[in-house]
Amino acid sequence: MEKRYVTVDLETTGNSFEKGDRIIQISIVIIEKGKIIDQYTSLVNPEKPIPAFIQELTGIDDQMVTVAPKFEEIADKVYTILEHSIFIAHNVKFDLGFLDGELKHAGKHHPVNLTLDTVELAKILLPCSPSYKLQDLSDQMNVVHDNPHQADSDALATAELFLLLVKKAENLPVVTLEMLYRLAEKADSGLTFLFGAILAQKRKHVENLPGNLDVWRGIALRKCPDAREDVALQTETFPLGTDEKAQLFQQHFHHFTLREGQFEMMDTVYKALTTNTHAMIEAGTGIGKSIAYLLPSIYFAVNNNKQVAISTYTIHLQHQLIENELDKLKNIIPFPFKTALLKGRDHYISLFQFEQSLRENSDSYDEAITKMKILVWLVQTETGDVDELNLSGGGVFFWEKIRHSNRNVHQREDPWHQRDFYARAKRKAFEADIIIMNHASLMKSLEGRMDIPQLEYFIIDEAHRLEKAARNTFGVHLGYYDLKNMLGRIGTSEKKKLLYKLEKSVKRLKLEPSIHVFELDEALNSFDLEINDLFSLMGQLLFQQHKNNAYKAQVSITSQTRLERKWQSIELCAERVAAGHRFIQKGIAERLGLMETSRKALKPEELALLEETTAFCEQWNTIQTTLDRLVFHPKKEDIVWIEGEKKQILNRTFIHAKPLNANRFLSEKLFGTAKSVVLTSATLTVNRSFAFFAEECGIQPFQKLEKMIESPYAYEKKAKLFIPSDLPDISAVASDEYTEAIACHLIAIAHAARGRILVLFTSHDMLRKTFDLLKDSEELHEYVLLAHGISSGSRHRLLKTFQQFTKSILLGTNSFWEGIDMNGESISAIVVTRLPFSHIHEPVTAAKMQAIKEAGKNSFSAYSLPEAIIQFKQSFGRLIRKETDRGAFIVFDRRIVTTMYGSAFLRSLPPIQVEQQPLKELIPAIEQWLENE
Repeated sequence: MEKRYVTVDLETTGNSFEKGDRIIQISIVIIEKGKIIDQYTSLVNPEKPIPAFIQELTGIDDQMVTVAPKFEEIADKVYTILEHSIFIAHNVKFDLGFLDGELKHAGKHHPVNLTLDTVELAKILLPCSPSYKLQDLSDQMNVVHDNPHQADSDALATAELFLLLVKKAENLPVVTLEMLYRLAEKADSGLTFLFGAILAQKRKHVENLPGNLDVWRGIALRKCPDAREDVALQTETFPLGTDEKAQLFQQHFHHFTLREGQFEMMDTVYKALTTNTHAMIEAGTGIGKSIAYLLPSIYFAVNNNKQVAISTYTIHLQHQLIENELDKLKNIIPFPFKTALLKGRDHYISLFQFEQSLRENSDSYDEAITKMKILVWLVQTETGDVDELNLSGGGVFFWEKIRHSNRNVHQREDPWHQRDFYARAKRKAFEADIIIMNHASLMKSLEGRMDIPQLEYFIIDEAHRLEKAARNTFGVHLGYYDLKNMLGRIGTSEKKKLLYKLEKSVKRLKLEPSIHVFELDEALNSFDLEINDLFSLMGQLLFQQHKNNAYKAQVSITSQTRLERKWQSIELCAERVAAGHRFIQKGIAERLGLMETSRKALKPEELALLEETTAFCEQWNTIQTTLDRLVFHPKKEDIVWIEGEKKQILNRTFIHAKPLNANRFLSEKLFGTAKSVVLTSATLTVNRSFAFFAEECGIQPFQKLEKMIESPYAYEKKAKLFIPSDLPDISAVASDEYTEAIACHLIAIAHAARGRILVLFTSHDMLRKTFDLLKDSEELHEYVLLAHGISSGSRHRLLKTFQQFTKSILLGTNSFWEGIDMNGESISAIVVTRLPFSHIHEPVTAAKMQAIKEAGKNSFSAYSLPEAIIQFKQSFGRLIRKETDRGAFIVFDRRIVTTMYGSAFLRSLPPIQVEQQPLKELIPAIEQWLENE
């Protein structure tokens, strides 16, 4: 840290100097000898108006910059500070690029020769951070950052973050730093300089490796001896009485609040497990259902020497149970118990594969950064589980090379066997009392596709998603982008990918495959072209049937479709794809077989290649069976359809197949073989009946307990339903007319709510049109307007941004109707633009409704209505998540009050007030309701 560093942050009127955007604030923090010694900050007159969004974001308005100096007036000062310094910024390309533009405009060139990017550095040194935004990193590292999006606060936070990251680097083992130094040449900023300087200092002293670290084959990693968890020598009986349960919690929580519903659920779960009975439990928000099913499961498992599997819908929920609820219960339950998180082997790193990858020098930028990230992660992780890592798209691609596969490398050949993360996780699962898994893993285990203990007792959380998870697991799909990715991994012999490496090994071993590499090159090039043709034909079929301006389209492939000429063209092209695939598969398999026969002569990197290619071939070989199921020999029970997006007709076109129902499988493999399965969710009933859910998931024929436990929240004081009476009937007007009407209503409601508003759609086309109308109106210029599938970023990132601003509106479809838990500030209002009936032409819905009609039942009352009600209940559940929440639930679809079935939706909600008026009268009512919190 002998050099002089400066951290720089700019606030600007927009993202591009070339397009006329200008600086409105600059701040530079000076670091010398590892300490912050000075800071220069100035507002800057941009000589143009500051957009309203930027004013909201930064708190800097036009009046504040009117008397500020123009950049030309401070250019000399800025130049002098930057001179002879290493330039640091959080996203250095933006700040340096913008500053370069301003300096040139002032007649100067920037004096910077070396840069460091704290985003890039944080990605490497904080490999598990969920976000690399400055504010999120500041919170994570306990850096004071009082005014995010103001240059002085941002520059100071960046400086402090940089110093903390340097300390982290200084604490890394020398072997790790040496590898980081070698890989840093591929980085965008001056990481070679930084790691080189730290390494030089470390080499001046004898290294004392911390006791929790180990160095094996030149890689430092955290020691993870198999933990011998305490075994319960003496247990206690399950606390059946309310007083006993309360006493258990009161010993550890001073502010414990007794929830009778939670205790009632505990007793129901315990009864189901001990009597070998299935159960369905609907537990309202605020019950605390995770603790309610975990506590009795632990008592049952330990007292009876049985394993209980807890299945959640997502991996995120798996980790939440392990890190939060189970951690709490270890302090409450008066005897030790063992838990394990169970995932498929491809979630775990193969250290043998990773070691060999470090010997390669043909890294792309993403690959080099990912290797550096993993090197740092290995001195931290105790699990080797990829879900701990925050990987970029290129990082995920690299993970495919180093993930744990079906082990073509024998234990005696693998020097990492004793340190294998997956083997350790599997041992832990076999010894555990409680196993945490997700629905997808549960399905694979029921099919016998996972090497796990024989399980007989299950708790299924978020059970309303079980049947859908099963259909997803047993479905297949083929996408243009997926096939192109796999082709990219093979590469032709010129591209130094798998084929090149295989051929190099085959030649070294003097082996002679019958299929020459030139033939494989030709086949790969032809296969590439045939894929283009196949998905072009699919896209043509798709949008010939959807000639409107739909953004996204779906078309079912029925027995009738398969007789048409346009499908036959697809089938002929698919046959050419299949033939090319078989030839390529044969050529690769032949090379693998030849290498296998010369196994004793293989070098370690060739063994790793054998492992990587074998794992790749597991995916590659499924193309043939997938094509067969999708195109040539569809299963009778399958729904097959094509879907795509008009603007990306190749990249975003897929062909899918899913079974019509999964209830028969679940009935046979889960409920028919398990001794007890407890199904729980906040939304299992329709009109206070479990019948629809029971039929869908296959539990109907079995004896079972049924329990509905109401939420403890006083909803009449927390939520109110508002229905504008002056919106057109959605079933009586054109979609565009309805969209224009809801856009106008949304503008008025946004001004009334003045807070976070979640707007839910059932159609992405309607969402997109509404977003455009809201944006074009400029009535909401003070609001941050976000839209799923339009605004950049993942679902998680959109939610984070949504929460970050008080005045924010988020438009969402599908996944935004459920599973959203807001930490911190709550949602002020939820707007349901349309009752969530699945579109009758959506392939799965259409096929299900047709099957119900053929069975002589009413498809609307038997399927469409109950499915929509459960989705509707889920959307309401997003509004009140904790005791202090209060919000408005606004339904635009007037069918909720004008139709016979509308009352079923109203009955599905907790007892809350309903107000139905024209918008003009409704707006002050919404304002008053939200102000009275």
